[in-house]
Order: sequence, then C-alpha cells, then structure tokens
Amino acid sequence: MIRAATTRDAAACAALYAPYVTDTAISFETEPPGPEEMARRITHAHAWYVLDEDGHIAGYAYATPFAPRAAYQWSCETSIYLERGRRRTGAGRALYETLFERLRERGFHRAFAGMTLPNDASAGLHRALGFEPAGVYRRVGWKLGAWHDVAWVQKDLHATDGCTRPPEPLT
Repeated sequence: MIRAATTRDAAACAALYAPYVTDTAISFETEPPGPEEMARRITHAHAWYVLDEDGHIAGYAYATPFAPRAAYQWSCETSIYLERGRRRTGAGRALYETLFERLRERGFHRAFAGMTLPNDASAGLHRALGFEPAGVYRRVGWKLGAWHDVAWVQKDLHATDGCTRPPEPLT
C-alpha cells in the first residue's frame, strides 16, 4: 500500500536510508540522519509517500523545494529510495506515480532529480517515467575515496509552453 508518510514513519525511513549513506555514493550525506531529523524532513517536504507492507516500510519517495528563490516555486526536486532487492518490481514506479499525481494537484510544473553516476537502476527508472536529461555536474562530490558526477533529469508535470502569465502561487 502506498500512503502519505507521517512522522511516525521517520524511524523506518531513516533505517531504510542509512545503508545508502554509509555504504554507497548514491547519497552524498556522510552521516545517516536519525529519526528526529527524518521526521523534520517529512514535515517540511512538499509531499512524501511510503510503500507500507503491513507496517513494514519498503520504500519512499518525496519532493522538496527545488531552490529557495520565489521564481522556482513551481519546480521541485524529487528523490526515491527502495530497500535492497526491490529493483524492477514496480515499487519505484508506483511510488513516483503517486507522488507526481499529488504534485500536479498542488500545482507544480516541473520535477527534477539528481543521481550520482554511475547508477543504472536510477537512470532506468527515471527514463522509464519520462524524465529527460537536464545536465551533468562533473566531479561535484567526493565520497568513498573518489569524485562522483551527478546527472540531473527533469519531468514536465504541467505544460508551460505558450504560457503568458505565471501560475497561481502555491499555497
């Protein structure tokens, strides 16, 4: 079942995320956030969904502000994390599609995602969901003894071609 996350999911989300921080360059964090920090992130996200299997959190996807300046308010940054062994099961697609629907309802026009390279699983998921390349930051992060590139991709949630006035401000 996919449902909106609450702060009660913070410990499970933190536990799922921790190996991405400690064992991979997928996340550029170097210390895993604890439940309190994860609860803060859930509270401040534009939207956050979890894959809940009878009380077990097997994945999550969320959207946060793209950048702090007001003109960026109709764009957001998305991320998704699945527990190991969940690749190519449809879980990522289901989480992201639920997230995108909520973002559309809220009036967002663009979703952006960054992924450390190489990351074939993430690149494949984002491509399959209609994200298009936006650029690559070369050797932007140092982790696990090496420099890493980050590829950025973007997805249109609402068309903006032909718009002659700004959308209504987000609430």
